[in-house]
Amino acid sequence: MNIGDAARASGVSAKMIRYYEDIALLPTAARRASGYRDYGADDVHRLRFVRRARDLGFSIDEVRELLSLWQDKGRQSSDVKAIASQHIAALHRRIDALRAMAATLEELVHCCAGDNRPDCPILADLSGDTAG
Repeated sequence: MNIGDAARASGVSAKMIRYYEDIALLPTAARRASGYRDYGADDVHRLRFVRRARDLGFSIDEVRELLSLWQDKGRQSSDVKAIASQHIAALHRRIDALRAMAATLEELVHCCAGDNRPDCPILADLSGDTAG
């Protein structure tokens, strides 16, 4: 199948498929006599794996490691679990950081009169000017 067909079948855009080939996350596709890329069912399966892993927030390096483990039939599930557990911890750290950002912004919005005056605690905070 051509790249458009592979994109539709996998849910990964043609641009991302080319990128994944460039960074060797996906093997370079065979070429037809016309020069067009030619993908098979295994490529689509791999692209679906990558898409799902990326949807769950795994980094490219983590996806690369997960792909390696997925293809290794002698793998230990504990290796996969360790990667997923580390990713969960990173997600929780990001969630905590986002909650802290939201709390700060909520406080700044609460302190802003939102009227016609130029005083703005939001801009003062962003600029580092505590005087307003």
